[in-house]
Amino acid sequence: MGLTVTDSYKERITLAITGASGAQYGLRLLECLVAARCQVLVMISKAAQVVIATETDEALPGSAKEQEVWLTQRFSATAGQIRVFGREQWMAPVASGSGAPGKMVVCPCSTGALSAIATGASNNLIERAADVALKERRQLILVPREAPYSEIHLEHMLKLTRMGCVVIPASPGFYNRPQTIEDMIDFVVARILNQLQIEQNLLPRWGEDSLC
Repeated sequence: MGLTVTDSYKERITLAITGASGAQYGLRLLECLVAARCQVLVMISKAAQVVIATETDEALPGSAKEQEVWLTQRFSATAGQIRVFGREQWMAPVASGSGAPGKMVVCPCSTGALSAIATGASNNLIERAADVALKERRQLILVPREAPYSEIHLEHMLKLTRMGCVVIPASPGFYNRPQTIEDMIDFVVARILNQLQIEQNLLPRWGEDSLC
């Protein structure tokens, strides 16, 4: 008998990267999830691809198939550890409650994606995957990156929080005295990993000696 997902990986997690500034947060989170031996089901919006090309030096290819190969090589993942799905790939596991992982993160989460998720639009696979997480009462973490927030944005975040979502704004703290941009990215990623209950050593927890 072959290995099951449970035997092969510690956990299955859905990760959606949308078109807000802060693509580095999503890519770093993916890197950490792979290192933690999670299987990650990834969706990258068209806008996110533009942001990645603008904000990073990463040469992410255009198609989901090519992205899967590229990300697997980029983060030294095992075969099948990273699976990438396209915008209208409706037969993907994330499109159904019977196949989707128990946890999903949208990082970064654009205000457009926030609106679509809050209203149940389900016009593409990212929105459908989030809708599945909501209807199945599964963990859904949203990482918005916008400034300032409008009343509409805040209403959507409040609505989703009341539904059980966790909203983690991409707002790094400074009590750890970050020395680099990477330190600031890791601050936010560490908070996400803590919510996912995945061990991390990016940032000590409050009260640990290294923060004193």
